[in-house]
Amino acid sequence: MRPLDDLAPLLAIEATTRKRFERPCKDLHQRSRDDARSAVTRAGYVASMGYSHVNVDDIEGAGPGGAVRFVRRELGVGAFGINWFEIPPNAEGRDHDESGSGQEEVNVVVRGSGTYRIDGEEVPVRVGSFLRFDPDTRRQPVAGPEGLTMIAVGARRGSYEPRGPF
Repeated sequence: MRPLDDLAPLLAIEATTRKRFERPCKDLHQRSRDDARSAVTRAGYVASMGYSHVNVDDIEGAGPGGAVRFVRRELGVGAFGINWFEIPPNAEGRDHDESGSGQEEVNVVVRGSGTYRIDGEEVPVRVGSFLRFDPDTRRQPVAGPEGLTMIAVGARRGSYEPRGPF
């Protein structure tokens, strides 16, 4: 048996499920208003159940210079926050903490490099760097000469219940 043969049934299910998201929003008026399993994403697709999908290129930039893409909002995520940030070359991101929201946060660098100013310390980062922050930790990303693109994921501490050995 080839290594991917046992994935064939799962891939078939995923392909079938994906088709549910390919109807344009103009079909929404034909659906019941009280259909709790329906959601409309800003990207213009009806999510009828199971999952949502969006490409970051389809999300309008917001914030200073359009640097933030609100992924959580587009996907309809309710359990945690997740956003995409594109900081231009040699620019500073927002200096902040999450003490007001109580969110623990993880940032993942997916393109470029730079540094993070973390409670006064300069920490170099590059593609593949993961940083975890307590809610009261001040941090500020600073892009290097090629810019810095990162994904930020956050949730209130204690909202995740680990299961199993992983």
